[in-house]
Amino acid sequence: MARRNLNDLLSFVTVAREGSFTRAAAQLGVTQSALSQAVSGLEKRLQIRLLTRTTRSVSPTPAGERLLLAIGHRFDEIEAELDELTEMRDKPAGTVRITCGDHVLRTLLLPKLAPVLLDLPDVNVEFDVNYGFRDIVADRFDAGVRLGDTIDKDMIALPIGPKLRMAAVAAPSYFAKRPAPKTPHELTAHRCINMRFPTHGGLYVWEFERAGQQLNVRVEGQIVLNSTPHIVLAALEGLGIAFLPEDEFTPHIEQGRLVRVLEEWCEPFEGYYLYYPSRKQPSPAFALVMSALRFTAPV
Repeated sequence: MARRNLNDLLSFVTVAREGSFTRAAAQLGVTQSALSQAVSGLEKRLQIRLLTRTTRSVSPTPAGERLLLAIGHRFDEIEAELDELTEMRDKPAGTVRITCGDHVLRTLLLPKLAPVLLDLPDVNVEFDVNYGFRDIVADRFDAGVRLGDTIDKDMIALPIGPKLRMAAVAAPSYFAKRPAPKTPHELTAHRCINMRFPTHGGLYVWEFERAGQQLNVRVEGQIVLNSTPHIVLAALEGLGIAFLPEDEFTPHIEQGRLVRVLEEWCEPFEGYYLYYPSRKQPSPAFALVMSALRFTAPV
């Protein structure tokens, strides 16, 4: 069956309620002539008169009254729903799902989003702490967080933090028994705390750079972990040299619980980005999260 013209139905409802083509035309923002043609066209298609017209007034016929009672409230419901959607735009609500690592969650995401979440109780954020590369589309995440050089080209990437530096550290008790390494090559003679990536199962290769010279080192040790807090704990226990973003170790270095080595081989690199599919239309809640996380480099 052919679809009815909803504009003509809305025209009829408005005229019937206003009792005037002039007032109805002003309310709908159309000419009186166009409104009259729309209602006449509807009556012709239905083959029944809906309005009784006189020189002084317009009123629904019995058929028009029946139609008004049947559909008039539907337009009211549509208008109310559109008003609610407008309120959602002005007052974001809903759940935003983000997959990320433990380090960025603690150092960037929670500190930046906490004030927003406290002010907007209708916005919810679900974090999936995962060290693997999740497929955010297949797994129905709104966004993910990764280092800038690991994001697929078909994603939109938003910087959310400054550049990072890695740090190689160990406990004083560890270096009390052996000399500190002077170059990354010397790490092969040390016990190191390894990280295993859950995505492909391989061990993380430690990456160093100095004055444009890049150097990758495969290290060995007695312990392998897949979470950064436990790597920090293992370093504090004297189990070997650990290698993580420097702010993981900063308080322990400042208080003398860990000693930093090879600092000149740890140059800054691109930091964390929030990424999401280029075809995704951000919801009001997601747009709010993006605004809160966006990083602007100091001038």
